[in-house]
Amino acid sequence: MGCCGDSENNSCSYNLFSYFGEQTDEMASLEQEIRQNKFENSHVKAILNVLFTGHWLHNRISAVLKPFGLTHEQFNVLRILKGSHPRSMCQKDILSRMIARSSNVTLLIRKLMEKKLVSVTQSEKDKREYVIGITPKGLGMLAMVAEDFETHDTGRSKLTKAENTELNRLLDKMRET
Repeated sequence: MGCCGDSENNSCSYNLFSYFGEQTDEMASLEQEIRQNKFENSHVKAILNVLFTGHWLHNRISAVLKPFGLTHEQFNVLRILKGSHPRSMCQKDILSRMIARSSNVTLLIRKLMEKKLVSVTQSEKDKREYVIGITPKGLGMLAMVAEDFETHDTGRSKLTKAENTELNRLLDKMRET
């Protein structure tokens, strides 16, 4: 008997959210993971699958970052700074490139500065502005995290290069306005 008294297809929406937090080694089909066999249409199923898989991936990446004392947002800032290295960047430019643009960049930078992973200096062009750069320790941290990503399952080994290209194309298309 399902949570809504539906013994046939367990189609209540409660299942999706009650099983979102579970993390298993082997990922089954969406239907098996959320114990729901029917969806309104293929679009609804695709949206739920993207959300569920995003949560799954977030948990996997968290497991890699945790031993390094990094959050997703801090890791994102370090990767952005590495991409502009050796040039420094202002906070506004970092924020515009963030995955989670609602992040408190000032707090993120402060935490990374305390860990000596970034440096903050006054801009030579505009004395009211500060620029942030990644330190050698920050670059080393990213290299160690990259090594750890190689040993953890983040789904990368399951897709071919062509499948990754197609997935990126479809996700970009989904976000088109």
